[in-house]
Amino acid sequence: MAILENIRKRTTVLILIIGMALFAFVISGVFTSNDFGGGKVGSAVAEINGENISIDDFRKEVETASRRYGPNFSSMQLVNTVYDQEVRKAILNQQFEDLGIEVESDQIIEFVKTSGYAQIPDFQDENGIFNEEVFKSAIADWKANDPLRYDAWLQDEKSIIQAAKERIYFNLIKGGVAATLAEGEFDYNASNKKVDIQYVRVPYSSIPDSTIQVSKSEIQAYINQHKDDFEQEKARDIRFVYFEEKPSAEDEKAVKDAVVSLVGDTVEYMEERNTTDTISGFRNTQNMEAFLDRNSDIKFDTIYKAKKDLPSSVADTLMALSVGELHGPYRDGDFFKISKIMDKKSNGSVKASHILFVWEGAERANPNITRTKEEAEARAKEILAEAQKADVVFTTLARENSDGPSAPRGGDLGYFQEGVMADAFNDFAFGNPVGTIGLVETQFGYHVIKIDDKQDVVQVATLAREVEPSEETINTLFTEATKFEMETLDAEPEAFGDIAKDGGFTVRPVNKIKEMDENLPGLASQRSVVQWAFNDDTKVGDIRRFNVNNGYAVVQLTKKYKEGLMTPEEASATALPEIRKEKKAEQIIAANQNKDLDAIASDNNVTVNSASALTIKSPTIPGAGREPLVVGTAFALDQEQTSDLIEGETGVFKIKVTKKEDAPKVENFSTYANSLKTSAANRVNGEVYNALKEKAEIEDKRATFY
Repeated sequence: MAILENIRKRTTVLILIIGMALFAFVISGVFTSNDFGGGKVGSAVAEINGENISIDDFRKEVETASRRYGPNFSSMQLVNTVYDQEVRKAILNQQFEDLGIEVESDQIIEFVKTSGYAQIPDFQDENGIFNEEVFKSAIADWKANDPLRYDAWLQDEKSIIQAAKERIYFNLIKGGVAATLAEGEFDYNASNKKVDIQYVRVPYSSIPDSTIQVSKSEIQAYINQHKDDFEQEKARDIRFVYFEEKPSAEDEKAVKDAVVSLVGDTVEYMEERNTTDTISGFRNTQNMEAFLDRNSDIKFDTIYKAKKDLPSSVADTLMALSVGELHGPYRDGDFFKISKIMDKKSNGSVKASHILFVWEGAERANPNITRTKEEAEARAKEILAEAQKADVVFTTLARENSDGPSAPRGGDLGYFQEGVMADAFNDFAFGNPVGTIGLVETQFGYHVIKIDDKQDVVQVATLAREVEPSEETINTLFTEATKFEMETLDAEPEAFGDIAKDGGFTVRPVNKIKEMDENLPGLASQRSVVQWAFNDDTKVGDIRRFNVNNGYAVVQLTKKYKEGLMTPEEASATALPEIRKEKKAEQIIAANQNKDLDAIASDNNVTVNSASALTIKSPTIPGAGREPLVVGTAFALDQEQTSDLIEGETGVFKIKVTKKEDAPKVENFSTYANSLKTSAANRVNGEVYNALKEKAEIEDKRATFY
């Protein structure tokens, strides 16, 4: 709404902009034609080990994915999903080509037979079983008589061939996965050998961080030693002020007053008849549907509602009103409302549970049901007698005996109004008091019914007007946003925050935005902001105003991160704690050399503790946390032997082994070896692809097109 208002007020400027845009389009067409280096037509969205993924083919896949996933996926989610799929396909296809992996028609059929495609009715025989000849006949029939379905099948067939190749490829690798008996023995011992220790720990937190000085060169040296931990993608930091298009207090009052003005009757002068007419208001109108059609943003809903179906803030009040009485105005979400009770029905909603006994041939009966109608009736009467006993829990009976879909819920059918259930069921539910248990027959079977609760229902007419910002509010917002933008553009980049503070605006930072990100915290989907931030022409400190959902955002680019190793400044948050820990360890070790456990404990104001039944597989020390080096050292020591000082994860340790316990003897370790083999085979698909992807040379060009 704000954008349209601004366009209307700036018609001359708009004409100039359109003219310039058309001129630029013509000129750009000259300089991006094939004669001058080519454009984006036919270019690549990615390059994988020298192989291009065509943007034209990629866009077709995105369109297909859009139809498959529907409106729940945003455009960028679709792009990113298809990109990941195409990269995977390209990397694996290169492997298939190198190994000569192909899929023949019989392998396609075998794959279909063992996949979800086998459940397609067109591929099944009269017994509901996948049949190869029926499958071939169905495809041939589609090709001859249903070209659209056949084309869809060809797309499915491509996916099947790809999946079949992947199965062959990964199965080849799994065939080489093994685990020796020695590995099985090691894994068994890692879980079952145990050690008890006494230990003293001087935590790193005993030395304040403020006492440890770390230079920029030390951070750089740490980065160089741990390069894999400090690789980063290209990223951006921004900050923004959001000018939200929302109603002012005056707008809210105007809507509230407008709603109130419609309650009473009004007198209007009819010029053509030279007389006055009384126009009925909300309170007295005889045609509520027509009145609300003309005057309300919410139309007349004739359905009766129980208390739980009414707005929670006014439900009690509305249920207490008599027919014809009004309540309001009241605020409910984005609306001001006045409600009128049109009608009431006492006990108009019933909550019931039932236990259903179906006979063979009953409506909607499970085909597995073979009992006769007489047998169903006899069983229903038997359970009815049981249900009417004082100490019996109806829900338990329902779970154990009911043939109905509500059995897992203890037979609970929830609340329902008249006319929803079968006639006999309906008459019993509405004709008996709460707590009654009885038996009725319907076309669906015999029902043992328990009436759990009853509620009154009301028919409510609601006059509602949505609270929206007025044109004056929208124009004021545009002025504020523009003024702020101009002030920040005229000032130094660092003044952005101060100017916002002076204006009473909130600055919101968003850090480490990736090039293909779409959603920004506080702004939702704003791909245009991300594209601007990554534009080569956008410099740190640059400011731009964007039209966003329900308002404007004035955005400033605050930092650029280059792809590759982090700088010391970028890495400091991660590197500093680790460097400090190393320096603290040096200090603690230097201060406690040649001391026994008791002396270390006394000199450092800590205690000597014990830990029992530690294993290599689970190297966690109670009271100290996960300490693999400390536990590993314990297993390397003899009983009663004391270690040197150990630089652990949470502090410096010194330990003494008090007991070592070997694992119980077993005859062979084939079970443990097989378990290792199965575990490794289960990881093949994911880990092999991740390794191939990490090794591949991938040039991502999505940002050029999206």
